[in-house]
Amino acid sequence: MLGAIVLASAPASSLRAAAPCGFADQGEGHVAAIVDNSSFRLDDGREIKLAGIETAISDTRRSAQDTLAALIEHRDVTLRSDDDAPDRYGRQRAFVALADTGTLVQRELVAQGEALAAPDVTDSECARLLAAAEAEARLAHRGIWGAGVIKNAESPDDILSGIGRFTVVEGKVLSVRQAGATTYLNFGHNWTRGFAVTISRRILPVLEAAGLSVKSLENRRIRVRGWVEAQRGTNSGPRIDVFQTAQIEILNSN
Repeated sequence: MLGAIVLASAPASSLRAAAPCGFADQGEGHVAAIVDNSSFRLDDGREIKLAGIETAISDTRRSAQDTLAALIEHRDVTLRSDDDAPDRYGRQRAFVALADTGTLVQRELVAQGEALAAPDVTDSECARLLAAAEAEARLAHRGIWGAGVIKNAESPDDILSGIGRFTVVEGKVLSVRQAGATTYLNFGHNWTRGFAVTISRRILPVLEAAGLSVKSLENRRIRVRGWVEAQRGTNSGPRIDVFQTAQIEILNSN
């Protein structure tokens, strides 16, 4: 409780310095409106997209937007990112904190089960913070974690229904095979129709440098996150392409 009192009375400049996910300072702003469950508009006209998190296939999208509104609407926020260039939709991606308390908005959304930790956070401490918040929400079955957010790798049609969406899939890797420059983690006996994780040759050294041997995943249960695509060919099953080590988690049940 004492820590909360000290935090509330600290000057805004010290809060910004101590804030997690401490990328380059991109200034401050006043939140004028919530656009959707992961973006908002400042009163100077800038549209901000929350970096470091992803929304998932679930029935809680409205809940996530309401939670974001309760956190930041009509409040002052600070922005941090390693790049302030707008994305193709004209939005600025940033880590966002409340200016008066230093509360990291992304961490709150993930801890409340309204978002997933993205696998592409470059700052290791920031990535650990979001991963811990997600584990907290998962154990408590909050938000999307109580709404069947995890897809079963043995149900490829269910996964394929979310094509183009960020998804979390769990299952047992039945085989690991290489075809040309691509390694496949197959979760079904039918390689064409079953769910698969694909890894390009250039990504393998990245995984190995992080201590993840792809071949060792055979016959192990894993959790993988990413964007669902259809494998090439007629009547093809779903796949997730892996670009980051953080997309793959080896489950403790192995």
